[in-house]
Amino acid sequence: MIPLLTRYGAKAAAVLVLALGAVIVVNAVNDKPSEEDAQHPSQAAAEQQAEAEEAYEEVRYLHVNYIAETAGADVTVKAEAVGDYAMDKAAGLDSAQEDADKAAAEAEAAAAANTNPTSVDIPSSCDEYSGNKATGCAMAVERGFSLDEVGCLVALWDRESGWNHLAENSIGAYGIPQALPGPKMESAGSDWETNPVTQIKWGLGYIEGRYGTPCEAWNHSEEVGWY
Repeated sequence: MIPLLTRYGAKAAAVLVLALGAVIVVNAVNDKPSEEDAQHPSQAAAEQQAEAEEAYEEVRYLHVNYIAETAGADVTVKAEAVGDYAMDKAAGLDSAQEDADKAAAEAEAAAAANTNPTSVDIPSSCDEYSGNKATGCAMAVERGFSLDEVGCLVALWDRESGWNHLAENSIGAYGIPQALPGPKMESAGSDWETNPVTQIKWGLGYIEGRYGTPCEAWNHSEEVGWY
């Protein structure tokens, strides 16, 4: 005959075995074991770390290709990426416009600095000249021409006569302005043959009436060889 205590111990052991078996069966038939794993603190921490690393990589590569790198992102991230892209493009356009404005300003400044694009020497004053050139400079300035225009006048009459009021060529052009024929200058004074002032007066009137300025007359002479 089995002692009463032993029988009770056997029954208790049997009950324990049955309970453990039930637990095992329940776990075996559970089709969502991952849900239980996900509730584990270590698993949650690992997922948070992975999400943080993914977000960092996404932001780090936004500057490479905004749209491609955010193809799988949510709407908020895409909107921010497109906004950043638009700002970068706008900054690039602003930079290009600044470069264009700077180039235009430099070109304008160069044009202003070179008011006489004739490659002639521009005097700082009529004191740089002597003789007939000094007289011609003073008369041109008195007539309203700038020193830039004086530079063109000097170059023009250097070519025509060397500022020699007695110069005459083979076809009858005469004097400092090489009037053709010489007697045309009589309209400025009867002493046109010997007086450089009379010749300069006539020559300035001729240039102003036909070309407007000495530089325009010089440009014409440069193109065709006469004025």
